[in-house]
Amino acid sequence: MTAQRLRTALTDLTGVRHPVVQTGMGWVAGPRLVSAVARAGALGILASATMTLDELDQAIRKVRERTDAPFGVNLRADAGDATERVDLLIRHGVRVASFALAPRPELIARLRENGVVVMPSVGAARHAKKVAAWGADLVMVQGGEGGGHTGPVPTTLLLPTVLDAVDIPVVAAGGYFDGRGLAAALSYGACGIGMGTRFLLTSDSAVPEPVKRHYLSYGLDGTVVTTRADGMPHRLLRTDFIRSLEDTGTARRLWATLLRTRQFRRLSGQSWGGLVRDGWRMKRAGDRSWAQLVLAANTPMLLRAGLVEGDLGAGMLASGQVVGLIDDLPSCQELIDLVVGQAVERLTANAATLVSEH
Repeated sequence: MTAQRLRTALTDLTGVRHPVVQTGMGWVAGPRLVSAVARAGALGILASATMTLDELDQAIRKVRERTDAPFGVNLRADAGDATERVDLLIRHGVRVASFALAPRPELIARLRENGVVVMPSVGAARHAKKVAAWGADLVMVQGGEGGGHTGPVPTTLLLPTVLDAVDIPVVAAGGYFDGRGLAAALSYGACGIGMGTRFLLTSDSAVPEPVKRHYLSYGLDGTVVTTRADGMPHRLLRTDFIRSLEDTGTARRLWATLLRTRQFRRLSGQSWGGLVRDGWRMKRAGDRSWAQLVLAANTPMLLRAGLVEGDLGAGMLASGQVVGLIDDLPSCQELIDLVVGQAVERLTANAATLVSEH
């Protein structure tokens, strides 16, 4: 266990020792990874979007069995059972609730009234201002370098706009993998960093070893942002499967999507009516077409095929651009020790360059 060496608003709010967040990656951020991150002193986030309510309950219990350190759960703000999931977090005393979309003000209020730290993810300064006005404790901002659904603006440009827009603490994500990045983010004014791909590529990750080795074979040009997977900009490994999606016609792609949506319905325990209601809420919350919503329902099954089943020929592998800079699979403890140590060295060296005035 590494002693705390960097104290920020993130460590104060959440009770973790180090200002590092493991993001809530679907099919990847399960009890095994989250508990390893928590034991190492960083903030692990359980990904619950691909879990039923009962599965989430069991996942939280499994993390609790492995560690008494603080951790969080990522929730879909537009899910039909979002209120029930919030109640579950409160009953279990989960420290942090993170959201990929802006949660309703009443959900934020209920969580905060019960001592749960609320951390929505945002992709623009205007979104950060909205959730800050609604009472969020802090926000995570992800730039275009990040994996999964992403925007066009790089973190180095997006982060300052969000820091200038809100008074609450900001966690920076997108393009981070080592201590130099943590030192840079803290220098910008962020309270910590979020990492996804870097934690996926650890020995504690439950992703199949052949898939991890496949990730390590890619260079800096190994990812692509495409809308062909689910209708929204999505950064993925540039696999043969993704190339085939790029070349497939719309009608054929939608038919395959409907088949996988049926699989996801069975896996998640949702009814067709529930899927339609969720889709309607997503449509009202954004500007997606119905075709895009049908494609979005396809995403969980494509990700599961690659990240759980290890099917490199028919699965989707989300990845940040940093994949091209990673060449090892450390434990979470080793990774966090290295990141924090490098950040302290870099910040100390930078401080030494300051000239005192007399």
